Amino acid sequence: MAKNSAQREERDKEDRVLLKDKVILVSGVGPGMGQALARIAAREGASVVLGARNETFLAQVRDEIVGEGGKAIACPCDISDAAQCEAMAHAAADAFGGRIHGLVNSAYHHGDWTFVENSDPVDFARAFDVNCLGALRLTQACIPYLRDGGAVVNISTMATVRPFGTPHGMEMGYAVAKAGLNTLGKYMAADLGRHGIRVNTCRMGWIHGAPVEGHIQSQVDAGLDRDEVVRAITADIPIGIIPPEDDCARAVLMLLSDYSRVVSGATLDINGGHWMTP
Repeated sequence: MAKNSAQREERDKEDRVLLKDKVILVSGVGPGMGQALARIAAREGASVVLGARNETFLAQVRDEIVGEGGKAIACPCDISDAAQCEAMAHAAADAFGGRIHGLVNSAYHHGDWTFVENSDPVDFARAFDVNCLGALRLTQACIPYLRDGGAVVNISTMATVRPFGTPHGMEMGYAVAKAGLNTLGKYMAADLGRHGIRVNTCRMGWIHGAPVEGHIQSQVDAGLDRDEVVRAITADIPIGIIPPEDDCARAVLMLLSDYSRVVSGATLDINGGHWMTP
């Protein structure tokens, strides 16, 4: 009896794994949320395809996932190049049974922090080419493998609805490009539904990972008190903390799971309540 009960518990545990037997492609696997998305997807049962330009970092994340017993391949890719997007989609399908169940478009180019009077249209165009058109290219490449049940999540930013800046400039080019991605996501959802593909958007706020920790440390190095820096960031975040990177990644991955099978064309704000959609 005890043995049978233990076996049932083990089967139930496996059934509760969020992304069991799915193939998930994540672009933009860098030191920020991209690597967290890849690691957590693997722990949730997915075979993971890691995409980014930094070959060395990709290999490191892949090796760590495999070392923990997960399945992953690294595919260096510049999403501003359609041929490289197609090559990564083919590699994903070839490695894991001819199918992609989920795509996370999280690759990005931030561009310059500027004001209106000193903004460079060329920098805006580069941000748009990566943040918006890059997601289009990679999604196009994955469509043949996403058909009949696949899902796409586009990673956007709260800065598209709540302008953000510093005394040294605003992140306009990045935000404007991501705003284009917001609209593109709705058109993707409206069009790709006929192929059985869902598309949703996640608007991220502050994410407490390596990049934000680096920002905090830079303020401390400049002479500010760490607690005061964190309090300044969290002053308008109702949950009272900077949303942790892993928790943000889990919210994104939920939209690739079967728990969201009827959700498409939606925008999920992941920011601890910092911005609340009207």
